[in-house]
Amino acid sequence: MGFSKDGMMVGSSAMVGWINTKGHARIKQYYLQGSKQGQVIPDKGELPLTGVPASVGLDGEMIYLAFQLKFQTQLARQPIVLAFGSSYPKNSHLSEHEDKTTIMFDFSAGSVSVASTDIGQMKKNHGILGIIGWGLILPIGALFPRYLKHKEPLWYYVHSVFQFVGFCIGLAGVVLGRRLYNIIQADFPTHRGIGIFALVLSILQILAFFLRPNKEAKIRKSWNVYHHWVGRIALFFGALNIVLGIHIGGAGSDWKIGYGFLLGVIIVAVIVLESMAWMRRSKKTTTMDPSFQMNPVE
Repeated sequence: MGFSKDGMMVGSSAMVGWINTKGHARIKQYYLQGSKQGQVIPDKGELPLTGVPASVGLDGEMIYLAFQLKFQTQLARQPIVLAFGSSYPKNSHLSEHEDKTTIMFDFSAGSVSVASTDIGQMKKNHGILGIIGWGLILPIGALFPRYLKHKEPLWYYVHSVFQFVGFCIGLAGVVLGRRLYNIIQADFPTHRGIGIFALVLSILQILAFFLRPNKEAKIRKSWNVYHHWVGRIALFFGALNIVLGIHIGGAGSDWKIGYGFLLGVIIVAVIVLESMAWMRRSKKTTTMDPSFQMNPVE
């Protein structure tokens, strides 16, 4: 039985009870630092146990855990992770569970409800939407104005479509994150604050699109500077929040490797495109009109 901050097993503190091969009852607190066996640490955790001894009871196929906690502040709605397995722990090291579920226990009302949605899948969807929107489509869309400006007006339409689609996907990720917060009351103010900040910047970019002045307007240069830098800042904080979300979500190495590879590809593409653009500019400046002579002969 794990007490979780976000409805997930990783990062929670749990009380685990079992009957060993000799018929003796055992119960310990564990800190679930990660998903690997070595990261499930016995006799560690954040549960404030009292001096009342914890116990395990067995009645047929049912096993009961009894323990007493005393929190400093009153709990409201608390995600509780329930899991079971049939393998005996070896030297207090647990094997992987066979099944689990998450319930919401309302301590203020004394009621219990099974989570109506799969919180784990919601978190995965939140991360997928964030990576696709902020980590893939929006960065790619930002490349077109800088490196395809000579393809007028194709670059403008492609850029607009990419950024609008990326904004919609990123917005969906924020909405899903807000729904997750309402369900599990996850307390990650930095991740939430950066997400809101990046969303506000992206909304300002959408508004700037509709207020885009003509090329002949005097404020067009200032608008360009504003649009470019607000977009870059938004992309930076979007990437930062993806990394932070992968960390606090306890995502496995697959997520880290996947996003690291995606980010690396984008960075390499920027370096290559920037080098090609620099070479084109250098070639233009060094190429001179063959009819022009420094010392014409009369």
